[in-house]
Amino acid sequence: MATYDQGIGPCGWSVDVATATVSLDGIVTGWSEDARRLLGHRAPEVVGRAAADLLLDREAPEVAGLSFIGSREWSGAAALRHRDGHRIEVALHARPSLGGDGRSQGFVVTITTGPAESAHDRRLVEQAFAQASIPLSTHSTASGLWHVNAAAEGCDQAADDGGDHLPGTRTRTRTGNDRHEAAPASADEDFLRCVRRVAEEATPMRYECFAPELSSSALTRGSGPARTSARQRAWVVELWPVRDCATGEVVGVGTAAFDSSDQHSARQRLALLQEARTSIGTTLDVTRTAKELVDLAVPQLADFVSVDLLDSVLRGEEPVPGPLDATVLLRRVAHQSATEGESVPEAVIDLGGVDAYPPFSPPARCLTSGQPVLSGSDDPDFARWIAGHETRAARVEEYGFHSVMATALRARGITLGVAVFARSGGSPPFEQDDLILAEELAGRAAVGVDNARRYTRERTNALTLQRSLLPSDFPKQAAVEVAYRYLPAGTGAGVGGDWFDVVPLSGTRVALVVGDVVGHGIQASAAMGRLRTAVRTLADVDLPPDELLTHLDDLVLHLTSHDDTADSPIRDDTGEIGATCLYAVYDPVSRICTLASAGHVPPVVLLPDGTASVVRLSPGPLLGVGGLPFESTELELPEGSLLAFCTDGLVETRERDIGLGLDRLCESLTGPVSSLEATCDAVLKALLPDSPADDVALLLARTRALHADQVAAWYLPSNPSIVADARAQASRQLAAWGLQDAAFVTELVVSELVTNAIRYGAVPIGLRLIRDRTLICEVSDASNTAPHLRRARTYDEGGRGLQMVARLTQGWGTRQTTVGKTIWAEQTLPAG
Repeated sequence: MATYDQGIGPCGWSVDVATATVSLDGIVTGWSEDARRLLGHRAPEVVGRAAADLLLDREAPEVAGLSFIGSREWSGAAALRHRDGHRIEVALHARPSLGGDGRSQGFVVTITTGPAESAHDRRLVEQAFAQASIPLSTHSTASGLWHVNAAAEGCDQAADDGGDHLPGTRTRTRTGNDRHEAAPASADEDFLRCVRRVAEEATPMRYECFAPELSSSALTRGSGPARTSARQRAWVVELWPVRDCATGEVVGVGTAAFDSSDQHSARQRLALLQEARTSIGTTLDVTRTAKELVDLAVPQLADFVSVDLLDSVLRGEEPVPGPLDATVLLRRVAHQSATEGESVPEAVIDLGGVDAYPPFSPPARCLTSGQPVLSGSDDPDFARWIAGHETRAARVEEYGFHSVMATALRARGITLGVAVFARSGGSPPFEQDDLILAEELAGRAAVGVDNARRYTRERTNALTLQRSLLPSDFPKQAAVEVAYRYLPAGTGAGVGGDWFDVVPLSGTRVALVVGDVVGHGIQASAAMGRLRTAVRTLADVDLPPDELLTHLDDLVLHLTSHDDTADSPIRDDTGEIGATCLYAVYDPVSRICTLASAGHVPPVVLLPDGTASVVRLSPGPLLGVGGLPFESTELELPEGSLLAFCTDGLVETRERDIGLGLDRLCESLTGPVSSLEATCDAVLKALLPDSPADDVALLLARTRALHADQVAAWYLPSNPSIVADARAQASRQLAAWGLQDAAFVTELVVSELVTNAIRYGAVPIGLRLIRDRTLICEVSDASNTAPHLRRARTYDEGGRGLQMVARLTQGWGTRQTTVGKTIWAEQTLPAG
């Protein structure tokens, strides 16, 4: 019987197709339903009649072939009469129908509406489909059959041989000349899902997929699974619905596949470079930057990557500009491989190891020329380099390394080291595009390494300056037991301006100081040194804490007025002044601690009974604000109390404020510890992360007390006759202490100081002897007039008393008190 179909002609016009069978003598023997729909004649009306009766013009020369003489194939145009009489232009194509003996028994005539189409035209369309250079295929929604051209068959054959394949080809198996659906792979299932969607939604779609590309060496390797390279074969498949022109119903899906591997590789390289911009150089750490390079390049570019740097780079020093000598020693700082696991078994040099490359090796050639080098197993120098090192030769043999790229790490005209990229196993050799990409990645890493080197140098210099300005050890004193810690910031912020100090004062007292200068770097360290020096100078004058901070505030105002820029060492990036200070004086005799704060974090006190609390202060403004007063706070502390002074880097972080941090500090101090050093470590561990974001200064001081057997005090009337009695009392006290050898000097000092107090001072007058590491004699009175040391002329009767005291004692001085002044003199204890 005949069949009928409707479709699109080769030039896009709409066509109707019907068939009929005709005997050798031109009689219609078969009539299809499609022919009925086309011409309107039912089968009983046509079968048995001459086919020529259907012609509108039986004499037309172009249809003379309808006599069907012979058995040849025939094509031509004709005008047929519809049953209702109207004219229909058709194209006729007659093919012989053969019997079992191979002889013609009749003809199958195909009737096609539209412009005339010859057999040659139809074959041209079919051959164009079959011979197209791009893979084409059609899928019938009714039968599920696929029809593919030769290019698609070639991709299918490649898939059968284990190579890359066109999407969907593995879902088809050959059965004669037809293709039928088979169990699809997961990737093909995605493609078939897309085909079904095009058929269901009747809208064109685009499908992209990627397949690893096997090299010829992998296909010919006899043992083990073939390894794939980083390169992928990329396909872009255009899909469109094929409609029945009569009904508009989707009857199939057409596909055309395009190989976009080159464009995909270019996009991959651009994506890798984009990723390098965000993943290389994220920290100011040389080793971390090198590790970021090797982690990015493996396995996207290479199977093994190593980075070797100069030792001077790791120390932050300035390398010699220009290319390097080939014999220079390099240290391995990072390497990575595609082998699963944390270890890198392909590496010949361990991390931290040092090696020198021979002059003919690719890394050495790269270092001496400054240009990247592409080499491989076909390079004699490569083979010579490998053969010259037994361990390297064994690794190359074991893992099959066959292609190498070496590129120098250069930044700002300075060579920092070399990066080596290698491919092994079934990976394809490197190409020029890979070398350009490796050079770009190495250049990005080199900038990061150089930035880290420069930061390391600046940080080292700032740390050296800071540690030289901070106390390396404290002088011996009896007032407190101290322990301290200083930690520079662990991030790229650099060294800050945190500082602390312990200053012995007269009368066995001690000053405890902690401060913070805003900012980081050498400028902050220099400003810290200036403030610390100023505090020590003012402490020697024995000023009370509030007065000392007032003078320090005036000094900062003076510094900032002369450096009135945002780069002033005591200004932050916005130009705001930022320096804080906490000054405390502890007297072991009275056990009174006097504190004053200039915008600094308050200290924490841990009493002997185990209770810890934050000291309530009246904080003053930051240093340099000026015009505002500072107030002192007095605490009476039991012997054995623990004072904790710190900077805000210890108690304030992004996750917690200062209040919560001080509470955490109180908790950490109450834990069981064996010493102040252990307490310092426990506090830092409890409050700080592994890498603090800001500098941290911590000063712990456990108070001591001088008891009654170490201190003797008397109140004296304002009467010159009492001087002799004062000498006698001092002599008797020294005898009780076993210090008779110091009696002569002490009597002279007591006589001079008491006489001056009676003559120039005001009542009440007091005398005090303190026995500690030294012997201290103090005379106090209610006058604020301070004595001055002067040189007496030859015939002067007075003016030699203080000169004599200065000569006989280790030191002397005066300090202001709330009710007057105190003059003191200190002398060493007798031997034994």
